[in-house]
Amino acid sequence: MVSRRQKKLWKYVEEGSLLKLKSYLRKHSDLTPNFSQGKRIRTPLHLVCCHGDDAILRLLLQYGADPLQKDRHGNTALHTAVKRALKHGKRAYDDLVVPLRKNCPDALDVPNKAGVTPKDMLQWVKFGMRAPEERLSQPQNAEREWREKLLGECQDEFTETFGKYDDDFKSDCKEEEDIEEDFMSWADRIRQEYLAQQHARAQREAAAHSRRRRREGPSEEEQAKHKEQLERLQKEHMEYLQRAARKQEETRQGKKQRYEERCASTFASNSAGGSSQKQLSYADIPWPAQHGSVKDMLEVMLHGADRADVPAFRKLLKRQQAIWHPDRFTQRCGERLEEADKQRILDTVTALSQELNSLAQSLR
Repeated sequence: MVSRRQKKLWKYVEEGSLLKLKSYLRKHSDLTPNFSQGKRIRTPLHLVCCHGDDAILRLLLQYGADPLQKDRHGNTALHTAVKRALKHGKRAYDDLVVPLRKNCPDALDVPNKAGVTPKDMLQWVKFGMRAPEERLSQPQNAEREWREKLLGECQDEFTETFGKYDDDFKSDCKEEEDIEEDFMSWADRIRQEYLAQQHARAQREAAAHSRRRRREGPSEEEQAKHKEQLERLQKEHMEYLQRAARKQEETRQGKKQRYEERCASTFASNSAGGSSQKQLSYADIPWPAQHGSVKDMLEVMLHGADRADVPAFRKLLKRQQAIWHPDRFTQRCGERLEEADKQRILDTVTALSQELNSLAQSLR
């Protein structure tokens, strides 16, 4: 049964949280990473080899992780590390295989349930895949040369001196799928993936060739298609602008209608009532734009007016001047204004009246 602390350690390894893991291991000095969980019976060391995170690998080894522990298939962490190295290249070998060999040289000769050791896996790469690789092109031979060099390094008795691990190393990894298969099936899959990489390279070259052809100029069919698409986009843009204009007009018209309705309600009730009527705060005044500036208020109250029709426009201005003339406004509503908002209301009325008067004078 995995404890709560072990689950947290596993989480940090899975997330690649190096600093959190290091701090957690320091805090819980009695906690060792030699436990397994899940149906695959993997240890944190197996998991970090799937990730390819050499910094966390070295940290686990430093805190006593056992490289000889096996998963359900009898694979040690070195089996997993060699698999990743064969798929991802020399850097994965340097990051994972070499530290495990240095920590536990005997792990290279430990067989799994299929009787295969990590050394066997590297030897198979050299000898078992030589025949199909000899038929590959020159770029593919470079991969074969690397594998031969990899085997030579694996068979060496001594390893090179590696630098101290960097606390600031930041991993960006993704756990690979742990495929349940026998050794020969796995070997065949590695070969197929290698050939798939070469096929992908050929596809990229074909795509680059296609792009070069397109740079020479589009065909008449492509030009016609592009023109049709451009016309469709222009049409959709015009329709969008028209819808936006209609929506804006509806919004402005609605504001003006609400303004007129509030004016009629507020000032009509004032003429019929007395001092017993409801007191008016700043928000109760039927401003054309409740939270807007004086300019915004003018736009609302004069919306829809044709300024080219000077007589009609002057008549509209006079009606608004009568509503917002400071003296007339005070006569209608002065006694009902709340004392806290009274000065602010009168200042706004005065400013609105001055703007209306200035606009009326410009028509003369």
